[in-house]
Amino acid sequence: MADRPVTKLDKSDVLAGLFAVWDDITALLDGLPEAEWEAASPLPGWDVKALVAHIIGTESFLAGVHAPQPDIDVSTLEHVRNDIGAMNECWVRHLSGEPGAEVLNRFRDITDQRRKALTGMPDGEWDAVTLTPVGPESYGRFMRVRVFDCWMHEQDIRDALGRPASDDQLVGPASELSLDEIAATMGYVVGKRAKAPEGSRVLFELTGPLTRDIRVSVDGRAQLVDDFGGREPTVTIRVDGLQFTRLAGGRRMCTARSQSIDLGGDEGVAARIVDHLNFVI
Repeated sequence: MADRPVTKLDKSDVLAGLFAVWDDITALLDGLPEAEWEAASPLPGWDVKALVAHIIGTESFLAGVHAPQPDIDVSTLEHVRNDIGAMNECWVRHLSGEPGAEVLNRFRDITDQRRKALTGMPDGEWDAVTLTPVGPESYGRFMRVRVFDCWMHEQDIRDALGRPASDDQLVGPASELSLDEIAATMGYVVGKRAKAPEGSRVLFELTGPLTRDIRVSVDGRAQLVDDFGGREPTVTIRVDGLQFTRLAGGRRMCTARSQSIDLGGDEGVAARIVDHLNFVI
């Protein structure tokens, strides 16, 4: 079996997105009243503070900091489904009693550390293969996954606070990189999860500020393609770009944007793909 190709990404592009989303989260939380840190998020068992604690925990892990010892067996919690979830929960419980302002300070401190480390990282390390949430991949791809994770959690925080992103706030390097990361999984979603039949040509038409077309062709295996070679799609799924990211992340749709999903072509296959869009662990 051939080795999987390694994704090489421009370091400055990825870091621009990662640092931008950290800045946006900081701005969103700065001066937040204590009660709002406890607002329930779309993720089961987590409030706003838990979302921020999770990001702190992941960046701490990447900086070589061990997770704190939990006060209970976190693997028994209903919303913890794997080892990564258990590590997340150690940080969530550890920081749950801290005031929101202190949690924000911790977020600033660890992201400042990570900015310095990432900015100074040699290209050889950036391109080197490492273990990532999407399998053995370049460290740069891992950092694009980090952009996706942080950007998704920014939208979760906005959902919890009732402060959805404006069109202008949605556009930028972080959302573009997040869509790149989601698009990279659509072959798996269409082929493995939704089991679209051989010969399918699936077009995702994303509308709104996050407009883009994503094409997947099933030819032996399902994979992302730039075009269908002049042929028409057999399946079309037309949806607001932000709502597409919410569905791909297993979240509820944003109430501030259109929630309509228009299916074209083979509507049975289209509906099955929509039902299986959630790929996150």
